[in-house]
Amino acid sequence: MLDSAERLCVARGSRLTELRRLVLGLVLDAGRPVGAYDLLDGLRADKKGAAPPTVYRALDFLLEQGLIHKIQRLSAFVGCTHVLDASHAHAGGCHPHAAQFLICTGCGQVTELDDRNIVHALVDATRDIGFMVRQSTVEAEGLCGACRTGSPVPARADGAP
Repeated sequence: MLDSAERLCVARGSRLTELRRLVLGLVLDAGRPVGAYDLLDGLRADKKGAAPPTVYRALDFLLEQGLIHKIQRLSAFVGCTHVLDASHAHAGGCHPHAAQFLICTGCGQVTELDDRNIVHALVDATRDIGFMVRQSTVEAEGLCGACRTGSPVPARADGAP
């Protein structure tokens, strides 16, 4: 996924520096939403002098490039599977202005959706009052299927929890 992110940045005329790549790697390796200070702790394993502004600048870049999303409810970050994972990608790519997340309050799992019907419903509902949506993030909390049934959460293909 890191190589995919690098190719996207180059194609956009941006640069995925070593530091940005490290931060993105930490977000992806976490396998769950991860906060900025957890990322800072992980970054300090490779970069002893890393400080909060270092992480926040890298996160700002990754957000701007659409490589990660911020889950506002959790004040944490997740990788954008629709951009980074070819098996999830679709022809139009991810639309950061219309992110949708399901947050399990049982196990903490976050699932990213890419449902154009949700986007269209929001745009249609606001159009009638003259409001133009430029960016939206839908965060729905509840229980995933595994937590609802008491089954263990299925293992991810990449080995992350």
